Amino acid sequence: YDPIWFGVIMVLVVTMGCITPPVGINVFVVKGIAADVPLFVIFRGIWPFLIAVFLCCIILIIFPQLATFLPRTLAN
Repeated sequence: YDPIWFGVIMVLVVTMGCITPPVGINVFVVKGIAADVPLFVIFRGIWPFLIAVFLCCIILIIFPQLATFLPRTLAN
């Protein structure tokens, strides 16, 4: 268990939570800025970002060294 790795995973998971329903805070901010765009179009547009963040989570779970490489290098 590494707290840096856990923190990175938590940030990615919270990011996914901020762009997906039912919370979707970021989506509603975009809706407020672009009022003429329907909400379903915005939700349809988040899929590439959601997939990318999900793949990053999977990669970091499989290879936790990727999340801890730079902090360990800078600490030495």
